[in-house]
Amino acid sequence: MPTILVIDDNPAVATALEMLFSLQEIDTLRAESPLAGLEALRRHDIDLVIQDMNFHADTTSGEEGVALFHDIRARHPDLPVVLLTAWTHLESAIDLVKAGAADYLAKPWDDRRLLATVNNLLELAETRRELAQRDAGERERRDALLRDYDLRGIIYADAASENTLALACQVAHAEIPVLITGPNGAGKEKYAEIIHANSKVSGGPFVALNCGALPGELIEAELFGAEAGAYTGAGKSREGKFEAADGGTLFLDEIGTLPQAGQVKLLRVLETGRFQRLGGNRERTVKVRIVSATNANLRALIAEGQFREDLYYRLNGIEVRLPPLAQRTRDILPLARHFLPPGVRLSAGAERLLLRHPWPGNVRELRNTMQRAALLARGDTVSEADLGLPAAEGAAAGPAVAEPDRAAIEHALERHGGVLAQAAADLGLSRQALYRRLERLGIRRD
Repeated sequence: MPTILVIDDNPAVATALEMLFSLQEIDTLRAESPLAGLEALRRHDIDLVIQDMNFHADTTSGEEGVALFHDIRARHPDLPVVLLTAWTHLESAIDLVKAGAADYLAKPWDDRRLLATVNNLLELAETRRELAQRDAGERERRDALLRDYDLRGIIYADAASENTLALACQVAHAEIPVLITGPNGAGKEKYAEIIHANSKVSGGPFVALNCGALPGELIEAELFGAEAGAYTGAGKSREGKFEAADGGTLFLDEIGTLPQAGQVKLLRVLETGRFQRLGGNRERTVKVRIVSATNANLRALIAEGQFREDLYYRLNGIEVRLPPLAQRTRDILPLARHFLPPGVRLSAGAERLLLRHPWPGNVRELRNTMQRAALLARGDTVSEADLGLPAAEGAAAGPAVAEPDRAAIEHALERHGGVLAQAAADLGLSRQALYRRLERLGIRRD
C-alpha cells in the first residue's frame, strides 16, 4: 500500500487529506513542520510528499516552503513532491515545478484533480521502482556476462540482445554445431566470433566464408581446397577453409545458398571429419567447430527441395536467433553513439528520429547512416537533417513534426528517470500532451 506524507502546520488539512486518501487505500502520515517532515522521511518509506508553503501563522512569503522543497530534493532527488499553495504563492510554486516539483495545487483544492494527480504520481513512482529493479537485474546479468565471457566488444543495451548473447555464451563451450539465424545486417558474424572466443577451440583459428558471395562452381574449392589443375586457373594446390580452420572454428555465413553438391560434401565432412580436395584423391582429416548462419527459412528451402534435411539437422545442434534491430530498440542509441567519431554527439531530435526509423537494414544500415552523418555534420553535433532518413528529408519541406511514437516516448521517459516534465520537454510536448499520449498508447508511466 502506498504511503503519502502530508507536511502542513494545519491539522485540519492533514485530517481532510487522510480521509480522502483512505478511500483510495492510501496510507497517510502527517508532519506539522519542515523538521518533522524531514525526520518522517528519514524514518519511513514514503512514496509521495504533499507540502504546504508556509508553516507559521504570521508568514505568507512561501520561503519556508521553498526551503523545505530544496531540502527534500537534496535528500530524496527522485521523490515526487506536490505543493499546496495559496494564490499569493503561485509564482513560487511555478518556479519550484520548473525545479522539479511534480505539481502544485491551490487551496482549497479540488478533490478530483488532487486524486488524479496523486494516482498518476504513485503509478509513476511504482513504475520507477520496477524499472530500478529491472535495471539492477540487467546490470547484474551484464556484469556476470562481462566477468565470465569474452564478448568481443559487442555493444548492446536491450534485454532481447542480452538474452541472445547469454544463450550464445552458454552454448559456446559445447562441441555441438550452432546455427545463427536472423535478418541481414543483424550482426551474425559478431555472434559467431563470440561463440568461438568462448569455446574449447578459442586458441585455434576463426575462419569465415560467405557462401553467398562466391559462384557455385568455386564453393567446393573454397571449402575443401583444390589441387593444381583441378579447374581453369588453378595453377597450384591450395588449401580450403576446412584445412585453414583445423583446430578452430569455421563460420559458414549464408549457408542456405550452398549448392547441392557442396551440401553433400559438407554433410560428409560433418559426419566423418574427412574430405578430399577438389581434383585430389588423398583423404584429409580435420577437427573443426562449425558455426553457420542464415537469413533464409531453411525449413522452407527443405520443403522446396533446395536444402538437405539431414544437413540441416547436422548444422542445427542449437539455434541462436538474432532479432532485428527494430525489435531491440534500446540498442539503437548506444550503437549509434558507438559508430560516431569521438567527440561527436547526437542532438535530441536526431535521437528521436533514430528511434522512429524501422531499420530494415539493421545494424549495418545504422552504422552506414552514422558514418555518413558524421561526415555531413557541421560541428560536433549530428542533427536530424544530417541523418538523411525519410522523416528528416521531409522536414525541410515544412510538414508538421512527426508524432513521437511509443519507442520515442519510452526512451525519453527512461532518459529522464520517469520525470514527466523533463521527458515532455525532450519530446517537444507539454506535460498534459504527454499524459494524453501515455493513456492513448497504454504506456505505464515509466
